Amino acid sequence: MKHVIFMLAIGLVLSAQAYASDDDTETLHPNNVCEKFGPQTPRDIDSVAGENSTIFTLAPPAEDMSLCNIHFHEGAEHKSKDFSIYAGEGHEGHGTGYSCGISKQLSKAELEPIKETICGGEHGDLQPGDTIEVHWVHSSCDVEPGPTLGSCLSDSCANPDLRVETQVFTLVNDRNALNFADLKQAKDLPTDTGKPVEFTGSTTGPKYSEQSCSPLQVTWSVRPKCAKLDINSIGEWCKSNVFNEYHAHGVRKLVTNPKLLSPIK
Repeated sequence: MKHVIFMLAIGLVLSAQAYASDDDTETLHPNNVCEKFGPQTPRDIDSVAGENSTIFTLAPPAEDMSLCNIHFHEGAEHKSKDFSIYAGEGHEGHGTGYSCGISKQLSKAELEPIKETICGGEHGDLQPGDTIEVHWVHSSCDVEPGPTLGSCLSDSCANPDLRVETQVFTLVNDRNALNFADLKQAKDLPTDTGKPVEFTGSTTGPKYSEQSCSPLQVTWSVRPKCAKLDINSIGEWCKSNVFNEYHAHGVRKLVTNPKLLSPIK
């Protein structure tokens, strides 16, 4: 059982290796779309169309589930009118995704450089004006928050419902902006960033693509507008947190093929 749990945890981690079983060879062919999988994520949340026929029940509301992980991606993985500035192709999921429109309208003070390194990793660090997408991951299992999405599982609950509450932020050097330390639960997220767009999809991360799909089923709740976040506050969070998250994850390329998307109702 422990071996099974370990393998499932590996498959759940957003930044883990791309999943493909031995007989799912179509997912490895560069010209094939992995149509046999369920709906995929990320997507343009302003487009409601989708043709994926896989149907699964929406996960319960976040307040009825266990918060199991928090992590973030540099560049928005999803796209909406408010975060639609394409950052470019990047490399292995870094230096890509989408930026908030308000990132081009910041004051000189908000863009004042930070003297220390913020959430630095092998792909660089965060700077004022950057866009990040934060994921608050919830599980139907009775679990405690912890590192990786393996924390969303337990020995007695190996196949949980998953829900991801999502907010996109523009980072600013402003102590009066939102403080990341105050955003501990989904109920703490901003209430002025639009009604969350809810849809069924999958896990994300740069190892997945339209040719190599994620097999996990996830209910997503993505707020359509950006909010300003104090970059100093997420810098402090990166120094020490129960999730062992110290830098940004890479971005999965936007899924656009209708056959890989669920309809948004």
